Formats: sequence, structure tokens, C-alpha cells
Amino acid sequence: MSRRTAVFMQIQKINYQKKLEETIAREQKDGRVPTLLLHSCCAPCSSYVLEYLSDYFKITVLYYNPNISPQKEYEARVAEQERLIAELPTKYPVSFFAGKYHPEEFYGAVKGLEACPEGGERCTVCYELRLREAAEAAKQGGFDYFTTTLSISPLKDAERLNAIGKCLAEEYGMAYLYSDFKKKNGYKRSTELSAQYGLYRQDYCGCVFSKEEQERRRKEREEQ
Repeated sequence: MSRRTAVFMQIQKINYQKKLEETIAREQKDGRVPTLLLHSCCAPCSSYVLEYLSDYFKITVLYYNPNISPQKEYEARVAEQERLIAELPTKYPVSFFAGKYHPEEFYGAVKGLEACPEGGERCTVCYELRLREAAEAAKQGGFDYFTTTLSISPLKDAERLNAIGKCLAEEYGMAYLYSDFKKKNGYKRSTELSAQYGLYRQDYCGCVFSKEEQERRRKEREEQ
């Protein structure tokens, strides 16, 4: 485990859904509608998050995922994200902008970690890469909060993601919206919305390494 991962993981168990609800209640008590820069990993994962948070925030979705491979896959996911935003009814408006697609940024960040298993140190570095871009965009855009949809996945560690968000919030002088979107049946709702809107759902996280691992597991199942 690297020093960076160790720092991110040095936190106690926290109910991040409760922290999110407390933030929402506080903002509503103040009678204002805060702005949120929401990093999205894909349309299916963002579906429930947008349905939920758009009742309380003016959201701008940032699609920055240089880990996705190949480019054709990246473009398909961007298109689905834009379509969902256009079709999903929300209380407050949701806007969108696509971040730059420079895969070399991802490969440079995870150099030396290529052989790490899915969910390990390589993923931690990838989370930080994308959340850092969100923090910078939120800072430049004057947003009240920034966060990511990543915690909705049962395969993603909410503690690790929120710890990274906390570190970046302190570094950039921003407020991170703590969350664990898989709670309160968030993931289940995302699958329902994906079916409702006919969203393209991929069977691997996005990077070439996760795709290779998924294909290896599929082959092993077929051979059994």
C-alpha cells in the first residue's frame, strides 16, 4: 500500500449518506439553492444521483474520464450522458460539459500499477486523477460543492472516495459533498432508471485493465 493510499484510508467509519442529508437540510434551512459540480463516470451511475440531488442543487455535470478505452467507448458514454440530461426531468436545471479526453494522463498516472487488481492502488490513483479535475473545475467555476457519482457502484469504496474528496477539498479550499449514493437503494434505482431510459450499460469499469480483467473472468467462467 502506498503512502498516498494509507493517508486516504486513515479515517474512521462514517455514515456518508447521513452527512449528505445533513448538508441538504442545512442548505434548505438557509433558503438557498447551492451549486454543485458533479463528476460523472457514466450515464447509468449518474441517473439516480441526478434524480436525487437535482431537487436540492443546481448541478453541472463534468464528464472527465481519461481512463476510458477505447475512444469509441468514451464517445458512446459521453453521448449517453448528454442524452440522459436532456431527457431526465429535474426540479432545477442540469447543465453539462465534457472534460478533455487525454488518455495519456491516465496512463502516466498509473504507470507501474498496471498489474494491480481491480479495486486496488491503481483505482485509487484513478479516482484521485478524476476528482482532482473536478475540484479544479469547481474552484474555477465558483461552485459551492463538488462530488462524484462513483460511490453509487457496489464495487467502489465510498470511504476511499470521500477521503480523497476531503483531501482535495482542503487543498483547493472547496467544499466536498460527502456521499455514498449506493445507500437508500441508490444503485437499484439507477438500474431501474437505466432500463426506463434505455441507457447503454457497459460490463467493465472503463479502462483497458478492467476490460482485460473482465474478459479473463468471462473466459474462466466459460471454461468451468
